[in-house]
Amino acid sequence: MAIDESGRPTDLLPKRELFRLSLYWLGLSSIFAGLGAILQGRLIFDGLVPDATVAGRTLFLLTIAGAFIAIVVQPTIGSISDYTITRWGRRKPYILIGSILDVVFLIGIAMSNGLIAIAAFVALLQFSSNFAQGPFQGYVPDLIPAQQVGLASAMVGMMQILGVVSGFAIGGIAVATSQFGLGLIALGILELVTMLSVVIRVREGGVVKQRAGRSWFAIAAEAWGTDILHERSFLWLVSSRLAILMAGGALTNLAIFYLVRTLGMDQQQSGTAFVLMVGLVAIGTVIAVVPASRVSDRVGRKKVIYASCGVGAVGLALVAIAQNFIVALIGAVLYGLSAGIFLAVDWALMTDIIPKASSGRYMGLSNVATGSAGILAIAFGGTLMDTVGGAAGPRAAMWLAVVLMGIGAGLLRPVDERRREDRGPEPALLEAVVGSVGRA
Repeated sequence: MAIDESGRPTDLLPKRELFRLSLYWLGLSSIFAGLGAILQGRLIFDGLVPDATVAGRTLFLLTIAGAFIAIVVQPTIGSISDYTITRWGRRKPYILIGSILDVVFLIGIAMSNGLIAIAAFVALLQFSSNFAQGPFQGYVPDLIPAQQVGLASAMVGMMQILGVVSGFAIGGIAVATSQFGLGLIALGILELVTMLSVVIRVREGGVVKQRAGRSWFAIAAEAWGTDILHERSFLWLVSSRLAILMAGGALTNLAIFYLVRTLGMDQQQSGTAFVLMVGLVAIGTVIAVVPASRVSDRVGRKKVIYASCGVGAVGLALVAIAQNFIVALIGAVLYGLSAGIFLAVDWALMTDIIPKASSGRYMGLSNVATGSAGILAIAFGGTLMDTVGGAAGPRAAMWLAVVLMGIGAGLLRPVDERRREDRGPEPALLEAVVGSVGRA
């Protein structure tokens, strides 16, 4: 594979290769989307909590340990994979092992009937999933030339949202039918099938970094080196991503609570309505994702993400004020459009600005936002929901999501969206902040 002086590949990939490379995102994204819906269903309808008014806090406690594990594991294993040399390549062993363990831990959750056991298996699932995901994220910078970044990002975004939709659909059906165990097993099977498309068919690429005699412990610690403070645009983009994904997470992770407590649905109605809502989100996403990536190639990535935040804020506000399910569905469609726009362009922008030789490390670090957004949305949104109480609780969480969309747009402003090879080195984030204060 030919590469340029910045480490970016120059050979165009066939579209079938782009499809295979993106497909695993469908399986990965489905797991925690489906798991979140199933956990909500079990908390409300399976007698796991004696008082429904603490369900939001309980969901947070079930998932908080796993969120911390995800934040640590993904960048660390991603960085290690940058240096790994095996006959399968540097990424595939981690993807295979992590995916198999995911299935084991999903079965563990399905067989558990106590909150402590469920929380333990959720934490283990976060470890195994991020063990695979950190290295896998390095594939896009490894293999995609500059002229295909927009298209590849659109395909990744589409597969991510289709994975979320598939997970929500499986979770919604499990809630409606009380088949929580079968739903969890279905999520594992979906991930295994999509994993094989990568492990068997996708070629390896990128230049393996040399350890130069350093221990694996030193390599793992490198993921958290202070040199990242010089990647100012990267840090601002990760912060922006966190706020935007938290906004969406408030809707997706609290949707069952919203349908039951705010709109007054029973178990079967809420499960069916959840599947319908997710289906319309998917339609909005599919409509938006490819046009968004093409527009971003012409007008720039940031302008398109700003548009995504605006559309998403309107959609979430509609959900917050909805007095009936039809209005909530309209809001969900608008959020789907927003999610499609964001996922298509955010990946392209991230790929443009990170150091290519350390793609596993930086893509893993970028997913700190992805891994923690859901749990933080539950922590803040779920706590706010329980504090406000009653039918108004989930509405308050949706208004919080609207505010988070605005914060995400504001945090994007300092990002330099030029490709890394087209700009000079940036000052460290701390230096830039101090300099701005001094000028003021």
